[in-house]
Amino acid sequence: MNLIDKYIVKQFILTLLFGIIALSIIFVVVNLLENLDNFLDQKATTIIIIKYYIYYLPEIIKLLTPVSSLIATLFTVGRLSTLNEITAMKSGGMSLYRLMVPLLLVSSVLSIMQLYFNGWIVPAANEQKRQIEQKYLSKSNAGNSIYNLYLRDTPVRNIIMQYYDAEMMQGSRVSIEEFSNETSPRMISRIEAGTVTWLPDSNKWIGVGIILREYSEKAVKISKIDTLDISMRLRHKDIEQLRRDPGEMNFNDLKNYIEILKVGGKDVRMQLINYYGAWAFPFANLIVVMFGVPFASVRRKGGIAIQIAAAMVIAFTYMIFTEVSKTMAYAYSLDPIFSGWLANIFFLIAGLFTIYKTKT
Repeated sequence: MNLIDKYIVKQFILTLLFGIIALSIIFVVVNLLENLDNFLDQKATTIIIIKYYIYYLPEIIKLLTPVSSLIATLFTVGRLSTLNEITAMKSGGMSLYRLMVPLLLVSSVLSIMQLYFNGWIVPAANEQKRQIEQKYLSKSNAGNSIYNLYLRDTPVRNIIMQYYDAEMMQGSRVSIEEFSNETSPRMISRIEAGTVTWLPDSNKWIGVGIILREYSEKAVKISKIDTLDISMRLRHKDIEQLRRDPGEMNFNDLKNYIEILKVGGKDVRMQLINYYGAWAFPFANLIVVMFGVPFASVRRKGGIAIQIAAAMVIAFTYMIFTEVSKTMAYAYSLDPIFSGWLANIFFLIAGLFTIYKTKT
């Protein structure tokens, strides 16, 4: 890395940090003004409010980092253009492509760092933030209970559980329906249990107050059993996972959560699209450089105001297109991986076209 590269990288990083800090402060102040009455009504102390925004900060940084990357690119390259330094570089044989190299390298490292940050740091912080919201902002609380759980435990076994207490590890009013096969299902048995309880020491379910119905072509055999070992592939930790908010799950937990829903017979296409979209989002830092460098390398009237406006327009267009593309992909049953990366693919092509059309 030569002296010019170091200079460009230094300006980019300093502007990036300034952008993240400035935008985060604005975000926090606006949010605090909206929630201050609720905090005061619930008698939240200053320490509680500070803790809330400390836990909220990772989510804010997650959303603002691509915007700050774009602003940093526009300001860094725009400053070089304003001071005629780009002209001098081109005169020395340095093309616009070569100018982009250090910015692309830094943004690539930033994308990888944000991938871990978004996938593991942000969910852990969101979980802590939710606990404060439930107590001091009167947000909905799922608690330790799940109601009206319906899952396909295996291709031939359905589970219906009206109530599950995660703390007690116990489900109430449980029905387990067993079928003959997938192609032409015929119910062969039905277990109705007053309660089923997970025994962590033996890793099994025990049912109490059992009514067992066994169906044959000619008759139904009904048996009453006090206690019975219940065969279910679904475990306590699987059910507990279902009550968590997806925003509080790291990428590994989120993948397991989707698998549980899929096994349970749910349509998980939208969850998969969001999952792969979460993997794609950090790489927006790399894509915005491709927009920012060609745009800022050409001197324009308006200076900083035009650069800020351009950053906002590109950033909001990306975010809007991301949500619209997910909905369209779901409606047309596109591949979830392709759907999750669709916005990045579209803007990558647009960025490459922008570079191609710019004089280098």
